[in-house]
Amino acid sequence: MKKNIFILSFLAALTLFPFVKSVAQVNYNVGVGFRGGGYENGLTVKYFVNSSTAYEGILGFRPGVFVVTGLYEVHNIAFSEPSLNWYYGFGAHVGGINSNQDYRRYSGDNYFYNNSSLLLGADAILGLEWAIPEIPFALSLDIHPRLELAKGPFLDIEPAISIRYTF
Repeated sequence: MKKNIFILSFLAALTLFPFVKSVAQVNYNVGVGFRGGGYENGLTVKYFVNSSTAYEGILGFRPGVFVVTGLYEVHNIAFSEPSLNWYYGFGAHVGGINSNQDYRRYSGDNYFYNNSSLLLGADAILGLEWAIPEIPFALSLDIHPRLELAKGPFLDIEPAISIRYTF
């Protein structure tokens, strides 16, 4: 029940965000850093196309699993504070899993794979980012739901914290 309420809340927020009129004022063009999540950790790169849209790439690892994710994100000012931005977006992932591996999921039962397999699916993201004005770093907290299609379908939701060096 809690999982269903969480998913419905996330989808409602994702639906309403396009109607927010404020435009983000990003104080960096590129950010490179580390992302730590529920089960998956890795590297993240964010590139701003303009002041309100960005592309993010994530190279994630967990035991026996690697995943490459690409996301398109829209940023909007949060709480009338120019250094805080809400962001939401969508994208896709591709990766692989070793044989005889337990795929640990944050939001459900684990899956055991007897053979090496391809991971492929659709992604979304919803988060809050603070671009620290005095130093070249940005911190973000987000929720990253993934719909695994190649070995599913199943939905996996992962919260994460990222820190990026910005320039």
